[in-house]
Amino acid sequence: MAMGIVSDSDFYSEASKIVDSPSSKSIDDKKNQTREESESNIPISGVVVDNPTKGRGNGNIEVPNSLRNLIGQTAIENGRQDAIELAASFGLSGSSVSAYTNGATSTASYDDRPNSPIVGKSKERIAKRARGKLMSALRHITDDKLSVSSAKELSGVAKDMSAVVKQMEEVDNPLGKDKGGPTFVFYSPQFRKEEVFDVIVAKE
Repeated sequence: MAMGIVSDSDFYSEASKIVDSPSSKSIDDKKNQTREESESNIPISGVVVDNPTKGRGNGNIEVPNSLRNLIGQTAIENGRQDAIELAASFGLSGSSVSAYTNGATSTASYDDRPNSPIVGKSKERIAKRARGKLMSALRHITDDKLSVSSAKELSGVAKDMSAVVKQMEEVDNPLGKDKGGPTFVFYSPQFRKEEVFDVIVAKE
């Protein structure tokens, strides 16, 4: 028949000729028989597999690195006590807080500190703000204010300024007073006169 839009009666009439034809039935029967024979030879067995859980999973004691960094930054910016409380909420000890504060990943790997750059950024932010406040405080310590201050106040200012100078010198010379060079220690033996020693008379 020609292709196109036909009525339902014409469509079902033509479709029945194809479905009821002997050739189509024999082909379908062979396919079904072959499928049943192949399936009957395969033993049926099933295994129940759980979907992988997200997160750390049960029994995994590994602390996420993001949590390590968070605890280390909390210790530097808010104090050790706040960091210990945060770590305790996750079941971590105070020794772990010390390790994370130093950039280490555990108490057993203090020498290996992969998180030092992140911890160092927190220290640098605090140091930057502290330097700004320090310079502001130094600008407000004028000669007029010092001239009307008491001896006790002047002594406190002098003590604070000496600490600031010492800290700035340590920043300029982080290796110490030796300017980063080698250190030589000389031992000079003292000479003692003969009169200092006791005289013992030996009998021959």
